[in-house]
Amino acid sequence: MCSCERRSPEFRAPSQAPWVPAFAGTRSSAKERGFTLLELMVVVAIIGFVSAAVILAMPDPRGRVIEDADKFAARVSAARDNAVIQARPMGVWVSASGYGFEQRGAGRWIPLEDRPFATTEWRQGTGALVGESGRAQISFDSTGLPTEPLTVRLVREGERASVSIDMSGKVMVGG
Repeated sequence: MCSCERRSPEFRAPSQAPWVPAFAGTRSSAKERGFTLLELMVVVAIIGFVSAAVILAMPDPRGRVIEDADKFAARVSAARDNAVIQARPMGVWVSASGYGFEQRGAGRWIPLEDRPFATTEWRQGTGALVGESGRAQISFDSTGLPTEPLTVRLVREGERASVSIDMSGKVMVGG
C-alpha cells in the first residue's frame, strides 16, 4: 500500500448531519404569522370609503334638474336672439312634459321642428310647474322683448330649479 493511500488514525470522514429543510429554524413567532383582525378591518374600511367616493362621484345617468334648466334657458335665449336677427316674433310654450317653439309667419304661429327649436320632452322624472292650465306661453317681438314675464319651475325627486324671463328679455336660471 502506498503512503498516499494509507489513512492516518487522526483522519476521520466527516459525519453526516441529518437532513433538515431549508426553512427550518426560520419560523416566526405566533405574532408575526399573518395579518391581525385590526389590520384586515382597516383595509376593508379603506376599500369601503374609496368605493363610496367613486359611486358618489359618478353622475346620475338622467342628469340633474339644473342641467335641464340650463338647456331650456339656452334655447329660450336662442329663440329671443332669433326673433331679433330675423325681425320676426318667436313664441315659446312650456307644459309639464316638455316645451317647443313657434315663429310668426303669414299671419299665424308656425311650430318649429328644426334644431335647436325642435319640440323637446323633459328628461325622465322631470316635470315643469307652469300654472293652473298646465301650459304657459310667451312670445318675443322683433326687438327681443317678451309679451310678459315667465317663471318655469322644474322639479325632479325633491330637486328644484327655475328659469325666469323678465320683461327686458333676460333669461335667468336659479336653484
